[in-house]
Amino acid sequence: MTMADTIAVMNHGVIEQMGAPAELYENPMTTFVANFLGQSNLVMTEVIDGSTDTVVVDCRGQKVDVDSTRSHATGPKAWLGVRPEKISATAAGSEDHAGSNLLTGGRVTDVSFVGVSMQYLVSMPWGQELMVFEQNTGQRAPLRNGDEVDLAWAPAHAFLLDAGQDAHAGVTTPEDVE
Repeated sequence: MTMADTIAVMNHGVIEQMGAPAELYENPMTTFVANFLGQSNLVMTEVIDGSTDTVVVDCRGQKVDVDSTRSHATGPKAWLGVRPEKISATAAGSEDHAGSNLLTGGRVTDVSFVGVSMQYLVSMPWGQELMVFEQNTGQRAPLRNGDEVDLAWAPAHAFLLDAGQDAHAGVTTPEDVE
């Protein structure tokens, strides 16, 4: 991704998406591309309104906005995607997240110090764990296991993908490398 100005991501000999590295990373059109180029949190949602410049989805009882140029879903259900480094995890109810998408009810289940960042696994009320990468700036104290948190991100950082796609397509496991 650092050496090319155009990349083609292929899956079993078929081009899934082609474009500039940042375009493919920030706005993937398939779950394969979303997972193959980094990590993505994918949550099943229902489209409430897609008639304007913003697509509104119901994410397990909470409304989330996605810029329509980042919506690649055609049906009433869609995978809501957001990259772990685009999410901010804060103590529940501690900050005003006006203008941001917000998911409440999370609980930190794992904390990993990676030097340049903290990596958190956050268990959501519907049982799915979401990944959050936070830059290690020292601006605030790290979260701890068991902390109740809100997850927030800018609507411009989310994307929607067709619900019929496999949420695990493109995920590389240790067995794939052997």
